[in-house]
Amino acid sequence: MPKPTKGARLGGGPAHERLLLANLAASVIEHKSIRTTETKAKRVRPLVERLITKAKRGDLHARRQVLSTLGGSAKSKEIAYILFEQVAPLVAEREGGYTRITKVGNRKGDNAPMAVIELVLEPVQPKAKKAAPAKAEAPKAEEPAEVVEEAPVEETAETPAAETEVVEEAAEAPAEDEAK
Repeated sequence: MPKPTKGARLGGGPAHERLLLANLAASVIEHKSIRTTETKAKRVRPLVERLITKAKRGDLHARRQVLSTLGGSAKSKEIAYILFEQVAPLVAEREGGYTRITKVGNRKGDNAPMAVIELVLEPVQPKAKKAAPAKAEAPKAEEPAEVVEEAPVEETAETPAAETEVVEEAAEAPAEDEAK
């Protein structure tokens, strides 16, 4: 005996739920974003994610699996074409998380919580590495750290031209030491 899915069946039996989710998934793929109840958005998200993962494979078997999930109508073939030719190349670099659910408040008539489910088609931004604490950034034993010694600059109350002469003399001093 097949095990039923957990939770409510969205107002009908298993066949009705399958059809409802297939239609919602087709709408998400076709329009890139739809507004529906939170419950329906949460239930259709895994289905859309699986369909996009199959579309990223791009082979004939994956196309047939997507068509069997969406149904055999002409509209389903158009949706499959959009999925394989337009959506899959945009999310090729993304490893998951192809959809986003945003809560938008309650519906006016029956106060049902509403949400927008949309495809995430933006390019993937590589994550920046977290900055390690200063203690962990110590140089490795294999790579000697360069030590740059700077001569102390003496403070004088003379004109700015005199200050540049002091700095120039300090810069020449280490060069003379290296020559010896």
